[in-house]
Amino acid sequence: MRYFFWRLYKDFEGGILVVPGKATFFFILLSLLIIGLIPIGPYILKMLTFTAIFAIYASSWDLLYFAGQLNLGHGAFFGVAGYVAAILDLNLHLPPWATIVLGAISGVVSGLILGIPALRMRGPYLAILTMSFPVILSGIVFAFSDFTGGELGLSGISSVSESDRTVYYICLVTMIISFLILWKLSDTKSRIIRTGIVFKAIAEDEIAARTSGINTPRYKLLAFAVSAFFAGISGGLYVYVMKVAGPSMFHPLFSLYPVIWTIFGGAATVYGAVMGVLILYPFWGVLFAATPELKMIIFTALIIIIILFMPEGITHWFRDKTERICPRCKLINSKSRTICRACSVDL
Repeated sequence: MRYFFWRLYKDFEGGILVVPGKATFFFILLSLLIIGLIPIGPYILKMLTFTAIFAIYASSWDLLYFAGQLNLGHGAFFGVAGYVAAILDLNLHLPPWATIVLGAISGVVSGLILGIPALRMRGPYLAILTMSFPVILSGIVFAFSDFTGGELGLSGISSVSESDRTVYYICLVTMIISFLILWKLSDTKSRIIRTGIVFKAIAEDEIAARTSGINTPRYKLLAFAVSAFFAGISGGLYVYVMKVAGPSMFHPLFSLYPVIWTIFGGAATVYGAVMGVLILYPFWGVLFAATPELKMIIFTALIIIIILFMPEGITHWFRDKTERICPRCKLINSKSRTICRACSVDL
């Protein structure tokens, strides 16, 4: 145990504190933990709570994209888990943590159902297939309105906590834990968990990955299952904060939101998806409160500017401006350094 904490400290001291991108991300998360202690208005607190929830949602989509799977129906996992959590809460009165986990498991089941036919498809064909899944589920919601509430949805869902501040911290801590797990699963340099390098190989060239001995169907199903699980976690938290589960969760826009957030932040990085939500969702909330008539124009203009001038996302742009890689040891250094912090080669 002592070695574990010593190693954690060394990684923190030698990685997070000296690499500008990691340091910035760390201090943003730290500020989110601190901001809950400051007396702020209920609107801002609620907005930050939804930011944490949607950060889980976006990063779960990005993991699937990292594995080379373009899913335009990610709202299906979000909505299924939300409805299952709401039904279990209203009918069985289970505690929130149990309904959210069971909802996430139902999201995994839906992910496997969608993933099996998706094994034979790639590119636009996969996108069209996944896009149809929320539409089918939306039709099921309306067909079984006695059970799902139909257009009105399900209301009267209990709350995770009576305190909005406690709800915020529950969502934020869940977001941080989910991000760390998803980031580790996509880490191509990890020596313990090797899924990252396998997902990367499948995304780069699936045929070459298969000929090298990788069981690509198994790993693609794993990517769908893990992505659906964390999308389900976000869906369960969403219905408990909203206290309503409605068919709007299967709306095509709900599936496009994580795509926009991820492309804005930086696709196939996991942390880029989180940064996209942390920037765009509060920005949208401020626009909605300040200029509701012009919010769509300003918001769309911002996204167009980012796509034109930062096509790889804002996190890639920030890293290019603040970091450089050592040509010898491939270690990341601050751009202000003239020699590598590890091997002392000239940068």
